[in-house]
Amino acid sequence: MFLSLAGIVFGVSFFVVTQAQTSGFEKFFIQTILGTNGALRISDRFQDTYGTVEQVDDDGDVRFLFHSREGSLYHEGVDQPSLIRDALADYPELMGVSEIMEGSAVLDTGFRRKSVVLNGIRWEDHLQSSDLNKQIIQGTINNFSSDQMGVILGSRISQRLGLKIGDRVSLVGGTGNLHLRVSAIFESGVSQIDKNRIYIHLITARSFLGSSHGGSVFQIALNEPSHAPGLAAQLQSALNHRVVSWQERERVWLDVFKALRFSSAITVSCILLLSGLGMFNVFAILVIEKTRDIAILRSMGFSRTDISAIFLWQGTIVLVAGITIGSLFAASGTYFISMIPLRIRGIFSTDSFVVNWDLNHYLWASCIAFVFVAVATWIPARRAARIEPAKIIRETL
Repeated sequence: MFLSLAGIVFGVSFFVVTQAQTSGFEKFFIQTILGTNGALRISDRFQDTYGTVEQVDDDGDVRFLFHSREGSLYHEGVDQPSLIRDALADYPELMGVSEIMEGSAVLDTGFRRKSVVLNGIRWEDHLQSSDLNKQIIQGTINNFSSDQMGVILGSRISQRLGLKIGDRVSLVGGTGNLHLRVSAIFESGVSQIDKNRIYIHLITARSFLGSSHGGSVFQIALNEPSHAPGLAAQLQSALNHRVVSWQERERVWLDVFKALRFSSAITVSCILLLSGLGMFNVFAILVIEKTRDIAILRSMGFSRTDISAIFLWQGTIVLVAGITIGSLFAASGTYFISMIPLRIRGIFSTDSFVVNWDLNHYLWASCIAFVFVAVATWIPARRAARIEPAKIIRETL
């Protein structure tokens, strides 16, 4: 019985700790991508949202309707950003809207060159739809806001080119060269962004790329990021522009995290299963050894329900004790794991284990333990309740 209790304790604690880690990294990854690329992204305009083909009779009735997006004619970027911005103002779910002018260029220090992806932004709007201000590791956003020729570099770009705050750098491409001053350096933790992306002012970007209007994209932050897919479909139908939610954009990584959660849950649940099997063996042997005692209790007036309750209450006591002690161990283990240093750069940036304190992890662990223990206890209890006292007493006389 002690081993069964220990199995439940370790099973519950390991389940909670593993789920806290996997869901913690997933949640941190989601926060990173929402803070970097937003919850929604509005880009190319297409001529017909569904590529609709209709056959209409002379009386005006539609005989058939065919939908196909393959034949839609796409136009790169948002042609009329002011109209899109006005339309987005009617949606209260939106927390921030940032117009971005994207393009390619080359940074030249005179000694080294680096191809980059420039993002022209209005810094006030972009701070509402991203975590750029939190991602800045050197310099300040005020340096950028006060300098029309300022540039914010990704951390890996600054390391590769040996640039620091206040240095001059040339932006080559587009309509010519721009001489920029490094205002700040940011680190999102996403390697592809940190080694390729730079931010400059939207007006400067339009002048450099030779695009006085249109050709931009919109990055949107939502009050409830989980509602992004439904809102994306609604906006795409209303605006006739391609709208991509963060769930669609990051589907591969989200599937990876989901697989890790399920895999760890199944693996750790095996500990609880083994504990349940051990408890089943204990109670089964106990019923065999106490057959005569059970028969005496039945002859004294105990009902079948009373006999079953004796074993079920023993299982309940072990279950409650295991869940309680296991939860305490899990909370302690989760806390100590969160203190372990771990430097990760790639899909997000962290210097320690990321954990997610979620009551649902404890509830799921308790439910799984309850199922295994209930089955392991109920079967022997049911067998004990079926013992006929007269037959057992005659056999033992």
